Amino acid sequence: MQLFSCSRRFAAAQSIDESAVARNVGHASPRSFACLASRRLQSTEYSIRLGILMPDAMTSPPPSRRISPLFALFPFLRPYAGRWALAFFALVTSASATLVLPVAFKYLIDRGFASGDRGHIDRYFLALFVVSLVLATATALRFYLVSWLGERVTADLRRAVYDHVLSMSPQFFETTQTGEVLSRLTADTTLIQTVVGTSLSLGLRNFFLLTGGVAMLAVTSPVLSGYIIATLVVVIAPIVIFGRRVRRLSRASQDKIANTSALAGEVLNAMPTVQSYTQEPFEARRYGGAVETAFETALTRIRARAWLTAVVIVLVFTAIVFVLWLGAQAVLAGRMTAGQLSQFILYAVFTAGAVGAVAEVWGDLQRAAGATERLLQLLAARSPVLQAETTVALPARGEGIRFDDVSFSYPSRPGIAALSSLSLEVRPGEHVALVGPSGAGKTTLFQLLLRFYDPQAGRILINGVPTRDVPLVELRREIGVVLQESVIFSGSVLDNIRYGAPEATLAQVQQAADMAAAAGFIEELPEGYDTFLGERGVRLSGGQRQRIAIARAILKNPPILLLDEATSALDAASERLVQKALDNAAQNRTTLVIAHRLATVQQADRIIVLEQGRIVAQGRHAELLLSSPLYAQLAALQFGEQLGQTAPAQ
Repeated sequence: MQLFSCSRRFAAAQSIDESAVARNVGHASPRSFACLASRRLQSTEYSIRLGILMPDAMTSPPPSRRISPLFALFPFLRPYAGRWALAFFALVTSASATLVLPVAFKYLIDRGFASGDRGHIDRYFLALFVVSLVLATATALRFYLVSWLGERVTADLRRAVYDHVLSMSPQFFETTQTGEVLSRLTADTTLIQTVVGTSLSLGLRNFFLLTGGVAMLAVTSPVLSGYIIATLVVVIAPIVIFGRRVRRLSRASQDKIANTSALAGEVLNAMPTVQSYTQEPFEARRYGGAVETAFETALTRIRARAWLTAVVIVLVFTAIVFVLWLGAQAVLAGRMTAGQLSQFILYAVFTAGAVGAVAEVWGDLQRAAGATERLLQLLAARSPVLQAETTVALPARGEGIRFDDVSFSYPSRPGIAALSSLSLEVRPGEHVALVGPSGAGKTTLFQLLLRFYDPQAGRILINGVPTRDVPLVELRREIGVVLQESVIFSGSVLDNIRYGAPEATLAQVQQAADMAAAAGFIEELPEGYDTFLGERGVRLSGGQRQRIAIARAILKNPPILLLDEATSALDAASERLVQKALDNAAQNRTTLVIAHRLATVQQADRIIVLEQGRIVAQGRHAELLLSSPLYAQLAALQFGEQLGQTAPAQ
């Protein structure tokens, strides 16, 4: 069966059996979303190894030569304008203190050592000490502030991305792997932390040092400064050329790593199947091949970056050595003092270091622009299931559920009709079972009722109100769902049962567990209701997980209950207990049951037989055995009844 075709990963992410996630869904404006990305050189490469790119729904754009996507970060920076201003002040102060140091050394040499006055020397050394204190204080303040901002902006961005993902419909998850979304929340957002907290600050600081150093070089010796400026063109050209190539190779490397992350996530989520089929060697080879491909691509990027670094260093220091040789000749000729040459040397070193740092930061910013584009693609994805523009509330009582001439095809299979002109009315409090072969449309009815999708034709009404006119949170709050494969979160028993009703007391949780025949085994757990269940409930059996999910739905106490063969994972004894509990829970509640075993729905008020998206028969069990060949065939397969005795001759 096509159990909620968006996949079980979506069921786990949204906990559709409680619809509680809808209360946390954010619908922020696209303009409020943005991202920056980058890291220090080593930590960047580590983060990129976790990266991944979206297929289909978020196809990666061609590499951009611009860093303009980074401007989208402003909405995340604006709330902390005061801290940014203080960090900028500290940055300017530290850069200014750095630029003052060469002047102090010049006076120390020309007026201190040259004069032989010990008092002058002491005063200039004291001045150097004061400047160093200012530099240390400003640098420490800048480091603290920008590090705080990096952490804070990263946290805000992760929340924005996660809230946006929670608002997406199953159509998005049909074309996007869960591991890919997780990668956006980890790899790409982690890049922001260093860009905002380190790279951006270092880039601005070195930009000030570069501009200030060039200005002071001109003041110290205009002639030598002219030679320095002339050599800048030679230095900058390879930075631009190699920088573009590094960016292209970085995107290619991230694309390859995307495959490894998706592959690893898929296999790790299916370890029992992999091991039961003894496919560990095959999966290891497959992952190893993907890793080696990613390594070769990354190695090409590393080579290009290494060449860029080497070329820049050689060109910069060759230019500096040449200019300093000219300066030494000027000192010997009496055109400069030793202090002026020392000052010029220090400014030249500062300028050269700033050029190298700016080149490094520029590469990080280019890589950050790529990560920003990927995150913006995710944040720009809009759910086709739109929130109701009106605020119509569902009446407490009414006409029940009605499917009015509904037709629907899944977006991933537009040519195949999941439902065709289907009309169905379910009276308030009625217990209706849905039966039929796989692909008949049973699960599709559940998905449309929950508005995970909207039909292409027709409409769905609850108590006379079209579901399109009801806010999603309000709609899903009225519906409880128990899936065939239960969803258990990494938490305690108590947390899992009251997931859909966080305000419930322990006594209410215990009552729901008792109704679901779960109280017995829960009390035998090491810490009872406080026992940690592990990821996906790995510490429980399949039947125990199912009873936890049933207790969760019972505790939520919704007026509409959707059961996807909720007792399928139970043994015979537990099934009888839970079936009785579900029958009690269904009292005075509209209940729809997807039945795979007809024995569980023989007492339903009405059985709907579906085939190829249409209702082919409906009635009670005994009636359908005589009137519906399809139902009679299903009964014969399950109960061993003779088809000829239960259905008219064909």
